[in-house]
Parts: sequence; structure tokens; C-alpha cells
Amino acid sequence: MTYKITSRSEQDTIELAENIESEKFPNMVICLEGDLGSGKTVFTKGFAASLGVEEPITSPTFNIIKEYTSGEMDLYHMDVYRLDGKVADLGIEEYFQKDGIVIIEWADMIKDYLPPERLEIKIKISEDIEDTRVIVITPIGRAYEDLCEAVL
Repeated sequence: MTYKITSRSEQDTIELAENIESEKFPNMVICLEGDLGSGKTVFTKGFAASLGVEEPITSPTFNIIKEYTSGEMDLYHMDVYRLDGKVADLGIEEYFQKDGIVIIEWADMIKDYLPPERLEIKIKISEDIEDTRVIVITPIGRAYEDLCEAVL
């Protein structure tokens, strides 16, 4: 099943992230897709704040992976845009088993390395209405289906 949500502001996107965070679990993987400026990092900021992360959240474009350990669970925030699909030597798969939460921006660029169960979130900027986003959420795996049924 796929869920479609309209976000009319950054606050709407943050509230969606907070709702998803409320059902978090160890080894959760959230895959974000969307054009530049669509709201991937806004989503991550909302999720991290709800998780209790104290550090400022910025896109890890140049770092590839940022680790935040001040929240209820560890958060591993990845931006794989600059990798051009070449992630074999980075050990990204190891993060999927660290009992934390992994959020990957531009996840569609590394499909072959993603775990079989995950939450895919595609954010599309509306061409018609300013500040509006269409967010399509696809749970892959029972735990993610249960999460979506609980909060969407």
C-alpha cells in the first residue's frame, strides 16, 4: 500500500516526521527521495528534533554520513548524492544493523545497497501551489506497514 500526503508548509513536513518518529524502532531505515529543495533535510530535522537530538541537523552532502548520538536512539543521517552510486567501500550496510535509525537522502541512487525492508518517502514539489509538497510513502516490510497504519 502507498500513502499520499499533501504538505502545505515546512511545519506540515516536520509534523509528518514527528508522527513517524513516534513509532520508531531499532534498525529503522528511512529512504528519502526528491529534487533539491523538496524538503528531505526538513523532514530529517523534524524527525531528529522529535528523537531528542540536540545537535543542529544539516545536510551531510560533503560528509556523506553524520552520526547523532544525543537522542533516544542513535541517528545516522546520510546524503549519497555525491557518491554517484559508488558505495561499495563505505560500509553503509553496517549502519543498518547498529540498532539506531538510518535516514538516507537521495536513497534512489543506491537502490542495490538498501535493505529489503525500509520506508520509502518521495517528496515532490508542487508545480501549481507555492510551498506545497506531495509526499508519497511506501512501506516495504511488515514493521513499516504497521508503522504507517499507526500514524497515517
